[in-house]
Amino acid sequence: MSNAPDASVVLELLQAFRRSKAMFTAVQLGIFDQLAAASQSAQQLAAILKLNEGALKRLLDGCVSLTLLEREGELYRNSPTAACFLVSDSPATLAGYVRYSDQSLYKLWDGLADAVREGTNRWAATFGGRASLFDHYFRDESATRSFLTGMHGFGQTTSNLIVRAFDLSHFKHLVDLGGATGHLAMAACVAYPDLQATVLDLPPVEKFALEHITQSPVAHRVSFAGADFFADEIPAADLYCLGRILHDWDDPKINILLTKIFAKLPTGGGLLITETLLNEDRSGPLYSLMQDLNMLVCTDGKERTESEYSALLKTAGFATVKFHRTGGLVDAILAIKGESSSWLKPK
Repeated sequence: MSNAPDASVVLELLQAFRRSKAMFTAVQLGIFDQLAAASQSAQQLAAILKLNEGALKRLLDGCVSLTLLEREGELYRNSPTAACFLVSDSPATLAGYVRYSDQSLYKLWDGLADAVREGTNRWAATFGGRASLFDHYFRDESATRSFLTGMHGFGQTTSNLIVRAFDLSHFKHLVDLGGATGHLAMAACVAYPDLQATVLDLPPVEKFALEHITQSPVAHRVSFAGADFFADEIPAADLYCLGRILHDWDDPKINILLTKIFAKLPTGGGLLITETLLNEDRSGPLYSLMQDLNMLVCTDGKERTESEYSALLKTAGFATVKFHRTGGLVDAILAIKGESSSWLKPK
């Protein structure tokens, strides 16, 4: 039929999960890590990794087609992209986030239909009684490390954009609530030489956070505090940060946290928020809408529009709320206690 719609969108989506799972599996099996040292043949890799040679070659060739590997004769090597983002000990690695996606998100998304029917996340149904992502990922040291490594890799791709979205040079002490490995706090201290920062997260996170913080050139200006930001007192600061935190919760729980932060801030103090913003008419962006579905299967939260965040922040008492679309995977929001000051402007 000459007037039939183009099927390419449907065909592309039919293939999408296969491509993701090929990359997930190559990371899981240690292929990129093994090839980090030198090019190797399928036979060599199969012997070292204890894999079926014929099946492995099929996966390797698939990864070549995905531009994750390169092949010369019988030898395979990492592409520059894989060497940077899929080797576990690369400074910019996303391997932890890939593992998190494979071991958790891939399974949770299988329950999307039930999530839509019931309006509830899929953690308990998928992982045998653990009711939340956080229960699951803080269940033991290995799980905590895997989760935090994933969040660190993702955070490194966005933190520099966020801390430069607004001029934050007016502030003196940043407390990053739920700051994990400290990627945003460190980026902020690099950008603003007079800034001191505290990473606040649950006590089991400290060991892993310090592994990253102590290697930073701004380590002398970044400290760690172990606490639950909902249950415990939070340190005094003139700037707080919530990086991909609010999308985990429903409005009543968010109001508790925002009200607590507002009460702690001095007049003129600020709250820097990192989230992906939906268009007001929910027409996009595509990433944000897919992330909204991700929050449906993962948490009790959701992604929100500018007006929804503005309403939450003003209900908590913030008089001034500014938004900055970064063009990346997350955007920046800056809320001020009190009237807007002359120094407050998007960069």
